[in-house]
Amino acid sequence: MSGPEPDPADDLLRRFHDAVSGSELDDLRELAGRLLTRGQSPPASRPVRRRPPRARPATYRIRVDLEDASPPIWRRLDVRCDLRLDSLHQVLQAAFGWSDSHLHRFALGDGVFDRDAELFLCPYDVEEGDDHGVPDRSVRLDETLVDPGDVLRYCYDYGDSWDLVITLEEVRPLEEAAPLAICVAGDRAGPPEDCGGLRDGIDLEEVLEDPARLDLEEVNQALVDPFVLLRESGVHDELVDLVTRLRGSRIGEAMVIRLLTLLNDRPVRTGPEERASVLAPMLWFLDRVGEDGLALTSAGYLRPVDVSAAAHVVPGGARWVGRANREAHTYPVLRFRESLQGMGLVRKHRGRLQLTKAGQRARGNPAQLWGYLAGRLPLGRPGSVENHAGWLSLLLAATSADGVVSAPEVAEALTEFGWRDGRDRREPRDVVSEYSARWVASGTLEVLESLGREPRRASASRALSPEAADLAADTILGPQG
Repeated sequence: MSGPEPDPADDLLRRFHDAVSGSELDDLRELAGRLLTRGQSPPASRPVRRRPPRARPATYRIRVDLEDASPPIWRRLDVRCDLRLDSLHQVLQAAFGWSDSHLHRFALGDGVFDRDAELFLCPYDVEEGDDHGVPDRSVRLDETLVDPGDVLRYCYDYGDSWDLVITLEEVRPLEEAAPLAICVAGDRAGPPEDCGGLRDGIDLEEVLEDPARLDLEEVNQALVDPFVLLRESGVHDELVDLVTRLRGSRIGEAMVIRLLTLLNDRPVRTGPEERASVLAPMLWFLDRVGEDGLALTSAGYLRPVDVSAAAHVVPGGARWVGRANREAHTYPVLRFRESLQGMGLVRKHRGRLQLTKAGQRARGNPAQLWGYLAGRLPLGRPGSVENHAGWLSLLLAATSADGVVSAPEVAEALTEFGWRDGRDRREPRDVVSEYSARWVASGTLEVLESLGREPRRASASRALSPEAADLAADTILGPQG
């Protein structure tokens, strides 16, 4: 008796699964990109108008005019020529009194939506990919403005369309103590947010007490706001983006204070020997996997012999109750192995646990492993709640005096971002609970906790070692030296 004819779709799916099984993340991303663009015509190219940056920093005097304003609304600013455009965006927000609540973009050309312009896009536009341009954070001001008379265009809020024309008036030597930006002249108040694009003085009288008022002292006070300065501080861009989103909230001010404290007095608590010591369990595990990998059980777990060996090495394994020979029942070993997978150091492939390319490079090399961890954290896709919670936890870990990451602070910040606790659908919450904050941050925290983890306290707070705090600081600011 013959069976049913095989389904061609099932056969195609099986062949595809066999082809991608065991592939690393970068390989899968490349494959997905090829599939998505297959048969499509290449995107229309835009002219490249950028020029090389100046060899030496200088001060640019620029005039910024709001297009179609009557009477004119403008500012004259002295700014460092090596400002990135995402920093210039913050400067313009402060100079015109806006709150960075909408999308923006820069352009070299006749307009920010002109087909022949070179575009420099905000993170959201880069992610959406509707227009072809480069991230504004990857471009310096002196790559767009070089000679007096050069013009850069900027648009903020695509609905109200606050179109600014930025004209380079003068190039001056950079003084040693010069601020990032200072307003030296200007006229009239900037239109308020969400006023429908009003530019006429008579119309603005309906939404402003005094449209003619401009207080340079207030503008310059706004230009030294920490949220502006952080863009050029060396703090990781993703964390700066998150903290900027918290502007105006209690938790946002607290996070800025932590960042400024870390920048002004970055402690180095441990040296190479201490770091190699706390990395010993990871290094042991990578060496155990080795070039040939480890055979897994049919259920995809480590074999008993490897579980028993790992239990004597991984944090918390020696104190685990039980025989410690089945990975599913030996939680410290299971979580440690899953953490290494999450970090991209090992992977499952055809019934074996194998080293990734990163794991091969880090094997036997504490400095290489440390640098990889600092560049890989936090876990979670950018923009995900796990990623947000991870960045917040790293900041708290790097700046906590007692090594405790405060779950209430993480929960408060996640709530400000707009996340909501949906774990219990019968009683949806308007806030993120402490329990949920700890849960979504657990991937990043478990990596930190594996570095010389102290015994858990009776409370739900997580105490971290000095080495973990140093790793968090290196993730945020980059390695020292």
